[in-house]
Amino acid sequence: MTKSLLRTDKEIAELYARHINTVYRVCYAYMRNPSDTEDAVQDTFIRLIDRAPAFESEDHEKAWLIRTASNVCRNVLKHWWRKRVPIEQFYDLSVEEPTPETDVLQAVMQLPDKYKTAVFLYYYEGYTGAEIATILKKPQSTIRNHLHEARMILRERLGDTFDEEL
Repeated sequence: MTKSLLRTDKEIAELYARHINTVYRVCYAYMRNPSDTEDAVQDTFIRLIDRAPAFESEDHEKAWLIRTASNVCRNVLKHWWRKRVPIEQFYDLSVEEPTPETDVLQAVMQLPDKYKTAVFLYYYEGYTGAEIATILKKPQSTIRNHLHEARMILRERLGDTFDEEL
């Protein structure tokens, strides 16, 4: 007999607790402000509840959540309404004391989406190139190329402060 795909509240709460930080960071990388990020995180977990996918392992559920969060954010960003509202409204413009870490993170967040996602998963989430290729459903050579090109862009933008270890 197969296990029901419906999850109990406890199972959902455990899954949420395991992956909320990762999903939040992925969404923040796209949305760049806390309010929109929280909405995207909520939509991601609602999709999890609605679709009730079967997972083979914790890695599989994490990969599914990262992929879903990326798709949710991309859909929000390409919505017609976003194109009609001034872009400044969507960014957190609070002034903080700059540090080398925040400079690097800001530079990463300003990369085009294809580079930003690969860099974020590689350096901040610790995935290998092969794992990123599987998550994003792209060839490994494409991911290696995205990482290489992103490093070149970051090196150009950051100069001496750029460290390949991020």
